[in-house]
Amino acid sequence: MGKPTGFLEYKRKENAWVPEDQRTKNWDEFKIPLSDEERRCQAGRCMDCGVPFCQSAIVLKGMVTGCPLHNLIPEWNDEIWRGNDRLALLRLTATASFPEFTGRVCPALCEKACMNGLDGEPVTIHDNELYLIEKGFREGWITPRIPPVRSGKKVAVVGAGPSGLAAADLLNRRGHSVTVYEREDKPGGLLMYGIPNMKLDKSVVERRIRLMEAEGVIFKTGCDVGRTERKKKAVKDTAFVSAKELCESYDAVILCCGAKKARALTVPGSDAKGVHFAVDYLSSAVKHLPDADEDGSVISAKDRDVVIVGGGDTGNDCAGTAVRQGCKTLVQIEMMPKPPLSRLPDNPWPEWPKVLKTDYGQQEAIAKFGEDPRIYGTTVKEILKEDGAVRAVKTVEVRFEEGKLQEVPDTEKTIPCSLLLIAAGFTGCEEYVPSAFGIRRTKRGTAESAADSYLSVPDGERGAEAAEKIFTAGDMRRGQSLVVWAIAEGRACAKEVDCFLMGYTNL
Repeated sequence: MGKPTGFLEYKRKENAWVPEDQRTKNWDEFKIPLSDEERRCQAGRCMDCGVPFCQSAIVLKGMVTGCPLHNLIPEWNDEIWRGNDRLALLRLTATASFPEFTGRVCPALCEKACMNGLDGEPVTIHDNELYLIEKGFREGWITPRIPPVRSGKKVAVVGAGPSGLAAADLLNRRGHSVTVYEREDKPGGLLMYGIPNMKLDKSVVERRIRLMEAEGVIFKTGCDVGRTERKKKAVKDTAFVSAKELCESYDAVILCCGAKKARALTVPGSDAKGVHFAVDYLSSAVKHLPDADEDGSVISAKDRDVVIVGGGDTGNDCAGTAVRQGCKTLVQIEMMPKPPLSRLPDNPWPEWPKVLKTDYGQQEAIAKFGEDPRIYGTTVKEILKEDGAVRAVKTVEVRFEEGKLQEVPDTEKTIPCSLLLIAAGFTGCEEYVPSAFGIRRTKRGTAESAADSYLSVPDGERGAEAAEKIFTAGDMRRGQSLVVWAIAEGRACAKEVDCFLMGYTNL
């Protein structure tokens, strides 16, 4: 412990944010790092607890608190305090594949479990992590780690999102020859096309991809694995790769295709023009910056009345994107009741805090329109159309009674809307990939794996033929979740695949 009294002497100080009226004028990342000296003081607040809940990832009342990667947080906080940043980075990257991603987009489960949060403010673990990895790149400490010996084993990873990248990264370092197949024109999955630039600049993703390529990982983009017929909005010049081809060409196949089947609104009028899934809207915004819409191919919020259904991180990203595009009005609808401002007695530390969070997108909407865009305890009852396009949504208040969602009488309202964004989560993976590989799916729509394993469960004779070499990881196996969980899944799957290939593993 570098500073035994640090948590008493130093106040929590987060990275500053560029003011809303300035940052919404562009798509740049807006967090301003602290100085090295200030960062040391923040790391010095770490208490080096005897039982560090921050790295535990324990489940309390059905919710995880603590880091799923089991990062060695007290160790590298201590090294930052002592000025040993390079050693701190080594301890961080011993368990974390991509701190530059989690340091930007993770909701910091570690901080929610920090002992300092019991009766004060937790350590800035999230910002400390980002400080280390960015300094590592800036100082040239992070260089390609090329395996000195290759195993002769070949692994195909389908999907270049966080789980696929994590699995490919570890297996390549182990010495296996890894090829990553990606349906889009660039690797990264939702890191590239599902998270706005101001939250995760795409140069950060591309930097990691270049590093992995230098280390020997092969990326094949525009490859739609398992599809037998062209979809309407297929990537230009898409190559179709059969499941049989991969099974015959590789010693193991890992499917990390995400949970991209978005949950639709099943209400009258849902077929109206101007109704879009949030993932399609965010992807469009990233691909077509700034927000030109001359030919109608780009989903833009410019001069439109925007309604977002869903109050989670994706809904918040939609809010920040819509504000930057110049929306006319903005409303965000959340079915759950408004959370309390502070922990309730039945939600003590170190449980995940069920408290109100006003993120960057809502902050920007408040700054622009003068009020919080969120409406709680409400759902969409009907989508009203005019000439086939959405013109308004009819809402109704709801509440849970005896475990069932009930409408509150006489609470219907009509909200102007010309762009409706559905950020209501996902219902599992797209069916065609599990079907092509003969993999069974669960009732939740995810790819089924064996108990305590990442090995896929075959569905019928077709799946049984290659059952022993098909693995799944990430959202495709777990269901919609956080980037940090996807990385943890990819790392754990890589370990199991290595053992399958070699008979043992040292990962």
